[in-house]
Amino acid sequence: MSIPQFVRVCEMGARDGLQNEHAVISTDDKVRYIDLLSETGLTTIEATSFVSPKAIPQLADAAEVFARIHKKPGVRYPVLTPNVRGLERAKEAGARAIAVFTAASEEFTKRNINMTIDESIETFGDVVRNARENAFWVRGYVSTAFGSPFGDIVLPAVVLDVTRRLFDLGCDEVSIGDTIGVGVPSQVDELVPLLLRECATDKIAFHFHDTRGTALANVYAALQHGIAIFDSSSGGLGGCPYAPGATGNLGTEDLLYMLHGMGIETGVSLDKVRAASRFIGGVLGHELTSKTFQALERALQPGSGRAAP
Repeated sequence: MSIPQFVRVCEMGARDGLQNEHAVISTDDKVRYIDLLSETGLTTIEATSFVSPKAIPQLADAAEVFARIHKKPGVRYPVLTPNVRGLERAKEAGARAIAVFTAASEEFTKRNINMTIDESIETFGDVVRNARENAFWVRGYVSTAFGSPFGDIVLPAVVLDVTRRLFDLGCDEVSIGDTIGVGVPSQVDELVPLLLRECATDKIAFHFHDTRGTALANVYAALQHGIAIFDSSSGGLGGCPYAPGATGNLGTEDLLYMLHGMGIETGVSLDKVRAASRFIGGVLGHELTSKTFQALERALQPGSGRAAP
């Protein structure tokens, strides 16, 4: 299969990126960050999560954030809804797209949401059916598809089974996640053909973490199989609070730099993503991990000989 000419980038910074930050981020700053991302050309921006505030206090203001962001025409703003109560809160806030999540690791699922994989899918079945009845767009996540932080073995056949079951529930799209950043291209080469025997190429996304520096290599491997939807986080923000050792997501700037350099279109402005990252980085007060962001920002420093774009 040939490498796709166009890739859809799904921005995770506002939800997956911020949920792992220790400092409390104001609602105003979250809204400003998402509004900046909305001006970049991105068409999918995961805005927040309607999870229990006790579970992730950082996202306790989900309803206010979602109500206040400027919804740009042509941009989808999915929100994470872990249960029917979360879905009802999302409806009240005006959401029209949701995401549900499970995993390919039994141990991770038990520790993350206190359920088995089967129980999680049964629970999310009610959420997805309700959402579909209300004409919502629904995304599913399969976490720990390449390895578990708790030592249990994750088999590609299990990833396929969980993915198939999410589609059977009614998900429009399923994102396959390397939650702890252990995957390598040979694993991608093994998993993707297995998935594509039963799932449409344009319904499968990949969500790589860059914990061990292999995220872009894994993207390239997936591209060679025709995959054209990838999740990333501006500045490389993120990580999973329930996965020990899992650091940031693949940086959106890094993904865009590689794709654009390969002549693959995305419709997304790298400079505008950098502006959003620069804003939220200033709020957080720590260096962002995206290598492309760091390199381009250094080029703007006094004495670099470069002019700001």
